[in-house]
Amino acid sequence: MVTHKKIIAFVGMPGSGKGTCTDYLHGAHKWPLLHFGTMVYEEVQRRGLHNVNDEVFVRLDMRQKEGPAVLAKHIAAKTKSYLEKGSSIIVLDGLYSWTEYKYLKEQFGEDLVVIALAAPLKLRHERVLARKDSHRTYTLKELIARETDEIENLEKGGPIAIADYTIVNDSEPYELINQLDSLLHQLGIGSTN
Repeated sequence: MVTHKKIIAFVGMPGSGKGTCTDYLHGAHKWPLLHFGTMVYEEVQRRGLHNVNDEVFVRLDMRQKEGPAVLAKHIAAKTKSYLEKGSSIIVLDGLYSWTEYKYLKEQFGEDLVVIALAAPLKLRHERVLARKDSHRTYTLKELIARETDEIENLEKGGPIAIADYTIVNDSEPYELINQLDSLLHQLGIGSTN
């Protein structure tokens, strides 16, 4: 049983399984789910833009105009709102940068639990290229460019490297969920919460 609040943030490269984990936790436990990328997608649409290259441009533009922690600041505010309303567990999908990690760690301290998801490069690429989501379809060239941008410009490696826990997702989705459930049980976050 959880005795205090937990903010569970998932980190990983595209195709590592973040969405599978966060969708499962939200669906099975009804825990609030906040997507870092939602703000970017909404801003892309607000600007009348449409493709994956626009997403990269808008994300960089938002960070240049409002600072590198812009997404984390908005996510932290929404997280605090859920906590004030009585939620004890919040799930975050898409923590990207070292700056975002540091900001959230300052805001939530030990209540922030970062779980990294890892999978072999070829398998990750296969997963992403098989997606049918309209705003997340990529060619292999676009996917490699996105990954390079995330590593070089967003410092995505930092949160992955410093994660509290790492799950290797190189099998079927149910295996990933079993590993996640096992980890949550170790953390004292069970199905009764």
